[in-house]
Amino acid sequence: MKVAICGAGTAGLSLAERLSALGAEVVVLERSSGPRTHGHMIDFYGAGYDAAEAIGVLPAIQRVGYPLGDSSLIDRHGRRRAALPYRQIARALDGRLCRVMRPDLEKVLLDNLPPQVELRFGATVSDVAQRDDRVTVTLQRGAQLDADLLVGADGIHSTVRTLVFGVEPQYLRYPGFRSASFVLDAPGVRGSAAEHVVFTDTADRQLGLHLLRDGRTAVTAVYRTVDASPPHDVRAALREEYAGMGGLVAEVLDRCPEDGAVEYDQVAQIQMPRWSSKRVVLIGDASFAVSALSRQGASLAVASAYVLSEQLRKTSSVERALAFYERLWRPVVEDKQQSGQAASGWLWPGPSQSAIRRAMLRLSWRPLVNRFIEATLAGEPTALITMLRLGSGD
Repeated sequence: MKVAICGAGTAGLSLAERLSALGAEVVVLERSSGPRTHGHMIDFYGAGYDAAEAIGVLPAIQRVGYPLGDSSLIDRHGRRRAALPYRQIARALDGRLCRVMRPDLEKVLLDNLPPQVELRFGATVSDVAQRDDRVTVTLQRGAQLDADLLVGADGIHSTVRTLVFGVEPQYLRYPGFRSASFVLDAPGVRGSAAEHVVFTDTADRQLGLHLLRDGRTAVTAVYRTVDASPPHDVRAALREEYAGMGGLVAEVLDRCPEDGAVEYDQVAQIQMPRWSSKRVVLIGDASFAVSALSRQGASLAVASAYVLSEQLRKTSSVERALAFYERLWRPVVEDKQQSGQAASGWLWPGPSQSAIRRAMLRLSWRPLVNRFIEATLAGEPTALITMLRLGSGD
């Protein structure tokens, strides 16, 4: 079987390795000119953690991961108001939680690819044509590729989804947040951040700092806005949104890099009635983006690749395998999307919710409160990956 995968992110790279291991001829098409260097800190746990263990890349992910200390919440003056209890959450997950930069995760997956996988950077898909049991992919420069299966793993703004299933507005749900991520080489900022992970305890907007082992600082900003359109000047927009906060936040935004070095987008979900059409299937954010509100996008992307590869391994009919994949994986994704929506008020509260969150975090040492926080942030756990590994998830 020949498989074309559009997208060399977490979902696409994970699937490429799995299908190649099963004997498929795999071609990965990636529009960017090379591996991604920009990205943010992610929490890697749940189904993706289980899938990484099954694939065999978990030790490598853990090696590039970061310690799980508690995360301080500071006010606009830099005073510590509360803490996110990461250590307690990790214990509740039996230690199966890793914090890692997304580019580092993708490098692990890239390094895990077998040499027979063909990886084409700078390849943009411009057309998809299906006929019976084949699909033809046309690239922007006119080259064509025939395959038995096309997988759209090309992210929340998926080209494959638009070409096969219709325009993005049909599926994108904007909950009223935008985000920006960038990395600073600024010793002064590191000196002002007393701990390895710091978040602002502020209403309707939050800025987080993660101190990296190479001396740099990863920054993530999330704020509420009814305007879903991107600003003309990202740096100016961030300074306007965080105006008046002063202190550490002002230091960070004064050093915000040029727009090209900032990852800026809507915090959105993708909700689709179906993920496949004949010999085309979508995985990861292209089909079910849960958004940064759930903090599980990369984890679910790796897991979705594992679930799909298992169905293709077990089922001789491609169409039936795609149907089985969706039947198994959709309930898991829908739960995570719901938990992401519920978590928005917790992670980025409005003025009336900030004090409630602060009080609950101060009580997080109580088991019942900690379980509530864990359920709010993570949703219901799933044993699907373990069941598939044991052969009982058919």
